Amino acid sequence: MSAFVKDADWLDWHPNPSKPKFQVPAGAVDAHCHVFGPGDVFPFAPERKYTPCDASWEQLFSLRDFLGFDKNVVVQATCHGSDNSALLDVLERANGKARGVVTVKPDISVEELQRMHDLGVRGVRFNYVKRLVDPKPDDYYREIIEKIRPLGWHVVLYFEPSDLKEKKDFFNSLNIPLVIDHMGRPDVTKPVDNEEFEMFLDFMRGNKDVWCKVSCPDRLTKSGSPEYADVVPFAKKIVEEFPDLVLWGTDWPHPNMKTEMPDDGILVDYVPSIAVTPELQTKLLVTNPNTLYWS
Repeated sequence: MSAFVKDADWLDWHPNPSKPKFQVPAGAVDAHCHVFGPGDVFPFAPERKYTPCDASWEQLFSLRDFLGFDKNVVVQATCHGSDNSALLDVLERANGKARGVVTVKPDISVEELQRMHDLGVRGVRFNYVKRLVDPKPDDYYREIIEKIRPLGWHVVLYFEPSDLKEKKDFFNSLNIPLVIDHMGRPDVTKPVDNEEFEMFLDFMRGNKDVWCKVSCPDRLTKSGSPEYADVVPFAKKIVEEFPDLVLWGTDWPHPNMKTEMPDDGILVDYVPSIAVTPELQTKLLVTNPNTLYWS
């Protein structure tokens, strides 16, 4: 039992997901997932804006195998702040089948970054979603970037359309590979050619080294599961225009879902609706994540 009590409205991850009908190609990577705690082993950060349930490395690896994936990319959860101990523990146990994206502060030592790299960390995450974190000034992030640059890491950005409008010049100035979480959270109630989404596509078009996770239809949808039909045109557009720069992940254990907890098997079955050919599916699930995280 965790020493932390989860938020009253917190939905636990699905205990019995369906077996996907879509068989992912050999070598597939779940390129966006998290671990929470367990809180009595890896305490949650005092400054966190939510308190989750526990979601351990054992449960993550069990889901990976059940869904048919070969590897995971584990992304630091905001509830753990800049203490990456739970994530690094996953990497130590993964036998080379996991990579990590951490959250660090500018004062992190070169020695600690090297230790993380040796364990399999390949990026840092900057979160601009204000209901989850309090974003820092630009210079804060620049200082981190200059420390990670010699390691060849990339920066994962989590933002919403209003954040991109405000920060796109800063993002364009970073001169480092960028990975965008969840398509920049487009408003899927609008037509796919809406001004905000076009701004996002232009951002990708203008940068030769911007990758995009076409993940989390469950977060974006208004029409709901299992088809997530309102999200499909947005994700499909990105996959088809940028086939060599797209990634996909489950987002397990699905933090901060308030109304419906997704079935991870259904999420896997969503993939062929946005990557409609075997070639696109292999790029999305195998070639691209292995290129970015294991090459």
